[in-house]
Amino acid sequence: MQRIINFILRNQSSLLYLILMIIALGLTIQNNAYHRSRYFNSANWLTGTVYGASFSMSNYFDLRAENDKLLEENRRLRLLLFNKDSIIPAPQDTTSLDYVISSARIIKNSFSEANNYLTIDKGTNDGVVQDMGVISTEGIVGIVERSSGNYASVQSVLNSKSIINAKIAGTEYFGSLTWNREDFRLVQLEDIPRQVPLEVGDVVVTGGMSSIFPENIPIGTIESFELGESQSFYSIDVRLFNDMTNLKPVYVIRNRNRPEILELQAAEDEF
Repeated sequence: MQRIINFILRNQSSLLYLILMIIALGLTIQNNAYHRSRYFNSANWLTGTVYGASFSMSNYFDLRAENDKLLEENRRLRLLLFNKDSIIPAPQDTTSLDYVISSARIIKNSFSEANNYLTIDKGTNDGVVQDMGVISTEGIVGIVERSSGNYASVQSVLNSKSIINAKIAGTEYFGSLTWNREDFRLVQLEDIPRQVPLEVGDVVVTGGMSSIFPENIPIGTIESFELGESQSFYSIDVRLFNDMTNLKPVYVIRNRNRPEILELQAAEDEF
């Protein structure tokens, strides 16, 4: 208390001046319409600026939660897309669906090697196992090759060992999607017969002939094409919809019927 009294005594002139100035400003604003208008405009601007900054900061810290909500909504929409003939059940009940989808995030990505891989933050604890398809909102990303409890390694489409069934959208002409290691923006579609009418810009999608990806997932557009050495099949460059250098959220697809399909195919191979 004594310190406060000493402070007031030492600065009594300045404090008196400040008090009188505040009183004078108050009287001026109260009795003068122009000054009153200027005061309220300034106060509103200051209040708006403070609230705006506070709102922007709050939104920034809420981005992760909002992104998670969007991922969940997209996951549900893709369930509808990949299971057109099924009634979509409650979020945790997927036993009646052919395809089950879970969201994940990429924590490591390579795209400049001959055999590129990605690492996602979901593993066997989340039901992610070998040979599950991985896509983004733009198109296909790759196929799960290995998984641990909390993480999984994904063989990228930019991998010399990658072979994915694909077709020209709107047709039933299928081929194999590969990568020639030359450009991370382009992959190659092989085994499309020469009688197929092609145009630059035609869309390429998954073919649905494998048990990994559902049919008609976007891949990219035809960049160029020419007949191969045999003159019977086209060699097609496909520009990916995905920017493989900038991937974050992805979706992992599990085909619940895959074990049964593989068992049937293995039995056919024995004959």
